[in-house]
Amino acid sequence: MTGFLFELSFLLAAPVWLLMIFAPAWGPTARIAGSPLTVLPVLFVYLALAVPVFPELWTAVSSPDLGGFRELTALPDGAAAVWAQVIAWDLLIGQWMYREGRRLEISALLMGPLLVLTVLLSPFGLLVFLGLRAVRLRRTGARPSTGGPVRSQARR
Repeated sequence: MTGFLFELSFLLAAPVWLLMIFAPAWGPTARIAGSPLTVLPVLFVYLALAVPVFPELWTAVSSPDLGGFRELTALPDGAAAVWAQVIAWDLLIGQWMYREGRRLEISALLMGPLLVLTVLLSPFGLLVFLGLRAVRLRRTGARPSTGGPVRSQARR
């Protein structure tokens, strides 16, 4: 069951990634990527994996040290739970990057490969995006996003 849940965590996130990468201008993509609810199915998988190893998980997060984390990830459910957590947070990061890229009018031809990099190695993808975003903000004089609705959306 653990192997199935491990794979399911990515399969549940993959459709959102595929929309953001391959159909960024399609109307429903913006609505889907704008919702934090897309991560809920992955979080349910996380809970299914984390509950059986909760004592080890609690030890690893309440008194973080490498040994405790190593013990947690040595357990199949522990490693799979950490994976599901990574998938969930990576998806939220990717959705923010997608929305910011659209807001700043960064080309989909640039954002697509950047989102692929983020799927595979999110810290690298996020760092590249933050650099690109900083350059774009400086060039356009745009303001950093506050996370709220864009002005044109707020009036609707």
